[in-house]
Amino acid sequence: MRLVVQRVKSASVTVEGSRVSSIGPGLVALVGLHEHDCDNDMTYCCRKLLAAKLWANDNGGQWRHGVKQKNLDLLCVSQFTLYGKLSKKNQPDYKMAMKAEPAETMYAAFLKMLKDNYDEEKIHDGVFGAMMDVELVNDGPVTIIIESAPSPPEQDQTPEIDDE
Repeated sequence: MRLVVQRVKSASVTVEGSRVSSIGPGLVALVGLHEHDCDNDMTYCCRKLLAAKLWANDNGGQWRHGVKQKNLDLLCVSQFTLYGKLSKKNQPDYKMAMKAEPAETMYAAFLKMLKDNYDEEKIHDGVFGAMMDVELVNDGPVTIIIESAPSPPEQDQTPEIDDE
């Protein structure tokens, strides 16, 4: 799972000319799901995202407070293109991205995990699978990447039997 996280002064998502979500100060997280991501990847990224200390504290100490401590909003945007690569012909290849149906289920579970571990009213998102216009005003700018190491697909662990 890969998150590109930006500290923002404001952000919004528009789909087909209608604003579907907007936040004031907080974080925007572009969320990409790898084909082998599992619950452990979601848990890791949720924990890191909500704990990321990207703001100063009240005494001016840099990098001391996270989105929860500041009671700020979080806007998540699903983005399968985060697992894109350019082919030899310089065309995008998204083979490493999770397929749409399981990705939609996992993305919804990730949003639920964020809501369960923070404040449901502070978690916002776009529209899964839609063409979205994402507008934001960077604060800093501060941009970080949070990435879990995807587990390889489970192999059949049946031992081979030697007939000799």
